Amino acid sequence: MKNIVDVQNLPDTRHIEIDKVGIKNISYPITVLDREKGKQKTVASINMYVGLPHQFKGTHMSRFVEILNEYQEELISLKSIKEILKKMKERLNAVSAHLEIEFPYFIEKKAPVSKTKGLMEYRCRLVGSLKNKLDLEVGVKVPICTLCPCSKEISDFGAHNQRGIVNLRLRFKKFVWLEDIIQLVEKAGSSQIYSVLKRIDEKYVTEQAYQNPKFVEDVVREIAEKLLADDNITWFAVEAENFESIHNHNAYAYIERKKY
Repeated sequence: MKNIVDVQNLPDTRHIEIDKVGIKNISYPITVLDREKGKQKTVASINMYVGLPHQFKGTHMSRFVEILNEYQEELISLKSIKEILKKMKERLNAVSAHLEIEFPYFIEKKAPVSKTKGLMEYRCRLVGSLKNKLDLEVGVKVPICTLCPCSKEISDFGAHNQRGIVNLRLRFKKFVWLEDIIQLVEKAGSSQIYSVLKRIDEKYVTEQAYQNPKFVEDVVREIAEKLLADDNITWFAVEAENFESIHNHNAYAYIERKKY
């Protein structure tokens, strides 16, 4: 039988390290913490990379999936992410390991007046890197509604409003709930977004937005103000994008701060 050559382990003479090499867009079932129900099952899109030393021609792509399969039944947590990254470094003889997990997270949300229940979807993201120490970042994408302060000021009747998306990423000292991060963002808009609204709810939401006009600048500043006052947060980046209803462009604002 012919010997099977391990081409990836052959030497490379160019002496150039690769920062990240691996696999992307693996669709994979995971379990995450849910504050109300304990656990929530969802399906994630996962990217896994390692830093490749200059002396190796390539990495062993199949080992990424093998490592992931070992955690198929486990809760994805700060502990398990660190364990996965350590195994990636060890088994692939890597100088660093990187893991990106993006998934839909669902929260049951009641309409403001009728209390009708509906499920809201939020796109969440966990990003971990391990070289000499663990670096972990949590992110959420939260839909909001904003009403234009300028439009309200200059118009005799009403004001234009629009749906927007806030993308918040942060690093922290100790565990934070996804629900708390999402709630922080939702409070920064003119009004919140709901999956189910009755007429009495629509009236409430519309009037609430009119009484609480916000630019994208207001949204990111309000979120930043809360995070700057939170000693648990060490770094954050927040961006707001409004899908303008009367303009042929989107409005955008971004703040990034490193606290420690």
